[in-house]
Amino acid sequence: MADDIKAVPTEVIPVDPRQPEAAVIERAAALLRAGELVVFPTETVYGLGGDALREEAARRIFAAKGRPLTDPLIVHIAQIEELERVAAAVPERARRLAEAFWPGPLTLILPRGEHVPRLVTAGLETVAVRMPSHPVAQALIRAAGTPIAAPSANRFKHVSPTTAQHALADLNGRVPLILDGGPTTVGVESTVVDLCAAVPRILRPGGTSLEALRQVLPEVEPPQPPRASQPEHEEGEAQRAPGQLLVHYSPTVPLFLFEGEDQAQRTAIVADALQRLERGERVGILAASEDVETLRPCEERGALVRAPASLEEPEKVAAALFATLRELEAAAVDVILCRSFRPVGLGLAVQDRLRRAAGGRIIRVDPSATAAEEVR
Repeated sequence: MADDIKAVPTEVIPVDPRQPEAAVIERAAALLRAGELVVFPTETVYGLGGDALREEAARRIFAAKGRPLTDPLIVHIAQIEELERVAAAVPERARRLAEAFWPGPLTLILPRGEHVPRLVTAGLETVAVRMPSHPVAQALIRAAGTPIAAPSANRFKHVSPTTAQHALADLNGRVPLILDGGPTTVGVESTVVDLCAAVPRILRPGGTSLEALRQVLPEVEPPQPPRASQPEHEEGEAQRAPGQLLVHYSPTVPLFLFEGEDQAQRTAIVADALQRLERGERVGILAASEDVETLRPCEERGALVRAPASLEEPEKVAAALFATLRELEAAAVDVILCRSFRPVGLGLAVQDRLRRAAGGRIIRVDPSATAAEEVR
């Protein structure tokens, strides 16, 4: 979409993330009722919100992000009863998932209700709906008196924001108000499950794990991983759900993702980093705590090594992932070398985000680490 939004002053207002102040919420809700946009925290990432039932508000969202109209928005509600307002039908399996996981980081693809503008759904007859658990998001939806359409509050394809400062860096002058509720807790977007398909399938892994979903809906299928040969988004081709592009969640510097056995990854990253450092490049490395000792020679030569958590703690990795990528980006590195994380629990979402952040720059190493194959 053309980047033709008119600049507006952006105000950042702190809000208590546990007991949001009524006056602050009402100020934000009044803007939403007037068709304006508000950035607010959810448990996953910060959202860029507008009235989901007003086409002009949705149009402002697309313009502020620079997002193509073919990439649908997620509609946020505050209670299950509001499903009937935005969905034409609510199948029994949708109610089972909602009762088990709402409020929380789970989005359901359902038949579009007639009151939801087609602009919100990228012209499709399906709508993506979720109920966030964050007290600020809940209070804002209730005060506005309308469902809120809200993608992540960042420029299109950039790293998602997990703090108000991240959102401000991307959207300053593009939105009138940002509610600062501190860092988000989950750190990656919601899981999207397509319930309009013959067999339910995860379209985007996220804050609700496949393992947890299968406890309630055993037949749900895992997501199809992004492929290097996957065609890039074509103008006019609507996406079934957000987060489907090969290149997404990307820092402004190249990111290379290493895949393979753990020790082989470490060896390959060290070799690559040392070569780059020798050439005078500034190198950032995103690793796990188990990698730190092996990476010490890189750090001693000037590489910025960040290891947010252990391989055994995918929830902590997810919570820190986007903030770590933004930190490395802000440090003006020339390249980010990143290890892979195990696709178990929230690790599946972490790996999905890193594959898309790499945009096909994936280096697969063999167990002996004597050879590496870059997949583009």
